[in-house]
Amino acid sequence: MAIRIALAGNPNCGKTTLFNALTGLRQSVGNWPGVTVEKKEGRLKGHPDVSLVDLPGIYSLSPYSPEEIVARTYLVEGKPDVILNIVDGTNLERNLYLTTQLVELGLPVVVAINMLDILLKNGDILDTGTLSAKLGCPVVAVSALEETGIDDAVELAMLAADKKPKVARHHYSGALEHALAHIEEAVLHDQPENIQHWYAIRLFERDRKIAEKLGLTEQQLAHIEKDIAACEEELDNDSETIMSLERYDWVGKLVASSLHAAPKEESTSDRIDKVVTNRFLALPIFILVITGIYYVAMHSIGAFITDWMNDDFFGEMVPEMVGGWLEAWEVDEWLSNLILDGIVAGVGAVLGFVPQIFLLFVMLGIVESCGYMARVAFILDRIFHRFGLSGKSFIPILIGTGCGVPGIMASRTIENEADRRMTIMTTTFIPCSAKLPIIAMFAGAVFHEAWWVAPAAYFTGIVAIIISGVMLKKTRMFVGESAPFVMELPPYRWPRIGALARTTWERGFSFIKKAGTIILLSTILIWFLSSYGFGEEGWGAVENMEESLLAGVGNAVNFLFAPLGWGDWKAVVATITGLIAKENLVGTFGILYGFEEVEEAGNEIWAQLAASYTGLSAWSMLVFNLLCAPCFAAMGTIRREMNNWKWFCFAIGYQCGFAWCVALCFYQLGLWVTTGAFGFWTVVALALVVLCGYMLFRKGYAERMANSSPVEKTVG
Repeated sequence: MAIRIALAGNPNCGKTTLFNALTGLRQSVGNWPGVTVEKKEGRLKGHPDVSLVDLPGIYSLSPYSPEEIVARTYLVEGKPDVILNIVDGTNLERNLYLTTQLVELGLPVVVAINMLDILLKNGDILDTGTLSAKLGCPVVAVSALEETGIDDAVELAMLAADKKPKVARHHYSGALEHALAHIEEAVLHDQPENIQHWYAIRLFERDRKIAEKLGLTEQQLAHIEKDIAACEEELDNDSETIMSLERYDWVGKLVASSLHAAPKEESTSDRIDKVVTNRFLALPIFILVITGIYYVAMHSIGAFITDWMNDDFFGEMVPEMVGGWLEAWEVDEWLSNLILDGIVAGVGAVLGFVPQIFLLFVMLGIVESCGYMARVAFILDRIFHRFGLSGKSFIPILIGTGCGVPGIMASRTIENEADRRMTIMTTTFIPCSAKLPIIAMFAGAVFHEAWWVAPAAYFTGIVAIIISGVMLKKTRMFVGESAPFVMELPPYRWPRIGALARTTWERGFSFIKKAGTIILLSTILIWFLSSYGFGEEGWGAVENMEESLLAGVGNAVNFLFAPLGWGDWKAVVATITGLIAKENLVGTFGILYGFEEVEEAGNEIWAQLAASYTGLSAWSMLVFNLLCAPCFAAMGTIRREMNNWKWFCFAIGYQCGFAWCVALCFYQLGLWVTTGAFGFWTVVALALVVLCGYMLFRKGYAERMANSSPVEKTVG
């Protein structure tokens, strides 16, 4: 018989780690809340008839946030056979609040107390027997990280799925019990007995969604409203607060009777947090950490390995080896050119940066899994809120450093629709793994492997997000109060080598796989378009790339980018191909600058690239490609998340327009400062800076409307 097990629990309780251990699937596991933003499903290893569903982390079943809606909808309407409730044993009181709601759903529940290893280390003694008796469901202690006790938890869940669940009835205060009994008697007597109590509680909290689901009439709602109002008057509080206080009171007594905690000293996490989350030291430490990560990955160790990959392996060894094979096999010249000048030059240019990307993923994985990135979200929440932005927006940004697609999807955790759309529009400003080869290419070829290029690109993305957020927040489209960002800081943990290696490989392999598919096909197309065109003798192969079809396309739109200082049409074409996949920009340059030798620059592709750009023009192009519209996959995700063509077009238009304006200002104002050159585009750049300052410091839309006349309000 097929069994469906739903994994439910608070954010960062270990659900996804347990899910991965049980199914063998490899979801992203981060030591901060908000990683899972939709339900994931997999099969239990060794039991193809048992499916597990990893639900988003939630604190309650109140449908106020998108993740709560996803979880509650599945539990109430999807009706899994059993709920496996994962509870963080280091914070029982907060976690068991959700448990009290789950056991009232009328479904079999098994409670798995996670973090057993930490409990034992702390000297705490947990009486699972007492917990089980009072909760009315099986309770087992596990460690998802060390994979101990998880088989027992699943076995108990499979057994519980075959049994009829007990009706959980926690005894609350007399006034509350009296009101709930009246609600059950008045409108719920025809509902299944095992879920009547849960429905009564939801109606007591004035849950309109449940009232609509039950089809209650206005007369019935008015009837139960009298019982709710009477209870509120007697207990001198609103219904939701009454229910929350009653639950926490019951949970507090439960924890006191079942957990014998050892005397606590100040934890290591607390001592570290006194420094890294200090109001004055937090931001400088964050800047140093990010700079250090990029320095090691992109400059020192990473650059040494990448130089060998680009100059020796893909620059000489592979072309000589492949060229020898092609010559021995007497391959036609056109095919030989395709393989050497197209595939090897294009794909090799991208794969040459794999060591840097893997090293960066290792270092980012360490700070994620140890718990520091959760502190970063807490630190930047202060900054975001100072500008009227939502601190929740930084979780998608953190996730987006690996790939923009899951970063965009993580915006679902933001309740405010305006903040969610704004986060979707700006998340891809942060450099993802696909943009790292672009950064490394310019850093190595133009900036002589300067250590500051990569961290400067990262913080340029952060600043662009803040500036965009402030400007957009002051417009009518994005007006509104940002929701408070409540997040529990997890304890610091040593990274698990196995999990770190697995996560690094998954992220890095996706980059390699893209190089062997999308980028391979793109490089073949780029080679063809750059090698053929209409010359004096008509259609055919061209000796001068300036006569190729690709040059024609690039020159046709080059006028749009000429004010940004990008040399010629090659940069324009590379940027366009970067919309397919950002790594394509590097592959395209590998083909275009390897097409013919430039005597002054030497024979190396990157030397030719360096000869074509100044520091200002290179930085202008780098900034534009960091901030403009992301790859097609990310654009498709934006379209799905926006669920509106107008908003999608606005998002892509804003990203490209903002990137163009920033790149123009960098180049034109930099040119003015360094050379004294002043012209029309310098004036435009200055005007854009003034406009940006006005947008940043003007009053918000709501404040402007509040201070305006009635006529202005009507027009606004």
